[in-house]
Amino acid sequence: MHTAQRDLDIRISNIVLMGIGEPLDNYENVLKFFYNANHKNGLNISMRNITVSTCGIVPRIYDLMKENLPVTLTISLHAPNDAIRSRTMPVNNKWGIEELLKACREYIKKTNRRVSFEYTLINHVNDNYKCADELGRRLKGMLCHVNLIPVNDVAERSNVQTSKENMQRFIDVLKNYGINATIRRTLGSDINASCGQLRRKRNEVQ
Repeated sequence: MHTAQRDLDIRISNIVLMGIGEPLDNYENVLKFFYNANHKNGLNISMRNITVSTCGIVPRIYDLMKENLPVTLTISLHAPNDAIRSRTMPVNNKWGIEELLKACREYIKKTNRRVSFEYTLINHVNDNYKCADELGRRLKGMLCHVNLIPVNDVAERSNVQTSKENMQRFIDVLKNYGINATIRRTLGSDINASCGQLRRKRNEVQ
């Protein structure tokens, strides 16, 4: 990143730690990165412009809370209850939704920072009115934002993108609970470059 800024004269203003791998499983190095990126002799980027995403490593959320850094914490939630989340995210078998959301509330209270929740909408899995209502009840009153994401079609998986009508109904239910929510704009699916697709295409070529 520093080389890109120096050699290409590109100013990097925001950083997101997410994707393949779990950032909080590499906690000590992630902390070092925060400070190095923020340092005037590093990237000189405000910590408020750094986002770290986690699947829900609860003990590390508490550790990060104690650091009291102004980074943005994003949680890959993707379900309103343990039954659905445990099927799609094995980490939930160790730290369930109640435990995870309790940690998020403590994080918000300590840091006074809004937590973001990623929620991928999958047709006939987690996109119905019941799921939206349950999620709204769980998050009501929390300083948070829900980022709704249409799932990308991947050949090896049976997950199908929900309809635009379901997306809008879902967001309307959350807003009725006073929860800030938006639908993420998707990019790259037309060339198989969206999340999950690029890996599939590469594996096919090999």
